[in-house]
Amino acid sequence: MPNDRLRGALDVAGLSYARLAERVGVDPKTAERWVSKARTPHPAHRVKVADTLGVEVTYLWPALADDPRTTSASRAELVEFYPCRSAVPRALWATFADTATETFDLLAYAALPLFEDGLVDHLVRRAHDGVRVRILLGDPDGHAIALRGHEEQQGGNVAARTSLSLGYVRDIRAPGFEARMHDTTLYTSIYRADNELLANIHVYGSVAGQSPVLHIRRLPGGRVFDHYMTAFDKIWTHATPVAADHTYGQAPR
Repeated sequence: MPNDRLRGALDVAGLSYARLAERVGVDPKTAERWVSKARTPHPAHRVKVADTLGVEVTYLWPALADDPRTTSASRAELVEFYPCRSAVPRALWATFADTATETFDLLAYAALPLFEDGLVDHLVRRAHDGVRVRILLGDPDGHAIALRGHEEQQGGNVAARTSLSLGYVRDIRAPGFEARMHDTTLYTSIYRADNELLANIHVYGSVAGQSPVLHIRRLPGGRVFDHYMTAFDKIWTHATPVAADHTYGQAPR
């Protein structure tokens, strides 16, 4: 039976077998057999295909989710576990920004401590060095922020902190640096540099700083890194660009 999921993803992306093969680095006939004969690519090729099509590896090849090798690789992706955000070494946040050579992504509602600690300066330097920087912050006037403030018994403080963070990025003019706002339920804040990320898990009724952080490194055959980044890309697609010279929300008095 053919791989209809892969065929459908190619149609949505508007890619031919030849174009997919070119991006992944294989022969077009090989790419065609992935669809027509439902062949499963080598681990490194699976990751490239999923990246190219903007979906998870296990969506294209569901059987991999139950493969012991996938389970083992996914466990190996976990570099470190931190019981709360304050347990993450302070230098690690800056290291993430400074060591990125291709991509730095940030998804949060506010992440205000990082901006107050000079994160933007690091990111602007990396952007000028050719790194793609994508910042996703919450919409302080949106429903999701209001709900989070209620759940955490913070009132308007979440919106106010988000407004302050937006002030750090709204006027940045650097090649490859882009900031957007989202109004989505945030289950995990994500800080990604190339093939590593920090995932700050959110827990109902608790502020993010009190919740665990996972340090994850992408490995061939693993699915955890890709799982988080698929979520990031979905939010990014529907987010709104941050307008320069615009004041968002209401800053605290």
